[in-house]
Amino acid sequence: MSVKTWAAGELRALVQELLAHDTGDPLAFLRARFDAGLAWVHFPVGLGGLGAPRALQAVVDAELEAAGAPDNDPGRIGIGLGMAAPTILRHGTEEQRRRFLRPLWTGEEVWCQLFSEPGAGSDLAAVGTRAVRDGDAWIVSGQKVWNSLAHKARWGILLARSDPDAPKHRGLTYFVCDMTAPGVEVRPLRQATGEAEFNEVFLSDVRLPDDLRLGEPGEGWAVARTTLMNERVAIGGTPVSREGGPIQPLAQTWRERPELRTPGMHDELMRLWVRAEAARLTGVRLRQRLAAGEPGPEGSAVKLVHATLAQRITGVELELLGQEGLRHDDWSLRRPDRTDVLDRVATHRYLRAKGNSIEGGTSEILRGIIAERVLGLPAEPRTDTGIAWKDLPR
Repeated sequence: MSVKTWAAGELRALVQELLAHDTGDPLAFLRARFDAGLAWVHFPVGLGGLGAPRALQAVVDAELEAAGAPDNDPGRIGIGLGMAAPTILRHGTEEQRRRFLRPLWTGEEVWCQLFSEPGAGSDLAAVGTRAVRDGDAWIVSGQKVWNSLAHKARWGILLARSDPDAPKHRGLTYFVCDMTAPGVEVRPLRQATGEAEFNEVFLSDVRLPDDLRLGEPGEGWAVARTTLMNERVAIGGTPVSREGGPIQPLAQTWRERPELRTPGMHDELMRLWVRAEAARLTGVRLRQRLAAGEPGPEGSAVKLVHATLAQRITGVELELLGQEGLRHDDWSLRRPDRTDVLDRVATHRYLRAKGNSIEGGTSEILRGIIAERVLGLPAEPRTDTGIAWKDLPR
């Protein structure tokens, strides 16, 4: 069977056909967009895509934005879009793809990530949450932590230990966790910002049917790596316009508040602006590479740059504002339904940026990945790769 070659004009025609049948119901429109293959144009036909080049997604998005069409509120469903969807597409069964991808993309079902644990964060392969086979189901018990938006989620992507006698990387199994199942308890974790964007999740004998397993038993690490590579791209490689992202509020304040300017601050702002633009263009290049296949270790570099740059930019913003920058808008416990920070005060951005060097892989771990997989430097000595997980010191 020949593969159709798509042109930008053809996709624009499909967009116009979709807009012509818009009934004014945002959810109905999003469902129709998915069914028309205009959700992820590079996904297969029937799964929100057309098998078209990934680069043509920008054509579709621009046409719909110009028409004022409703979007799927990506700030609320970013974990589903950036992590769960590519993992389900690659490792899920056909039934799982058809069950999960459509409501994930339309925003009808929010997703969270259940990976890190109190004793397994940077060393993710050391997770200890247990998954025990029980007929056609699995019984899962353990604790997860730093789970963004778990309090809003319908589903969670879960990594658990299914074989404690195997080495840590080979005894893991990957699941889709029903966040409404008996035994799932979500508790807020209050951050330095005052809100509780993150959570800790306790799993007490949670029964998950085997059809919620992604990949084969014991092959969870390979599935998790797909998630992790896409997560780093989602955090550091999100498309932004020129002077977008963390540099935007700093540059805007500089222009609108000339009384705050100093010569030294001007030089620092210019350095940061140039670095932000270089990071943005690197993200563009990374997304072009994605069009040719799976994300690679380059995503780790983009995410590392994003973390360090965001922290420096928000720090300079506070320096520019002086005492005014110390004002915080709300110290009460808030439970947000999204993670966007650009519409918050400078203090919030500064405090929230501290988490950028932890979430999605610590900066230290990412430097190791870059050293080994990008620069080809010798790997760090590892003494635990051939030892059963249950025999490792803890």
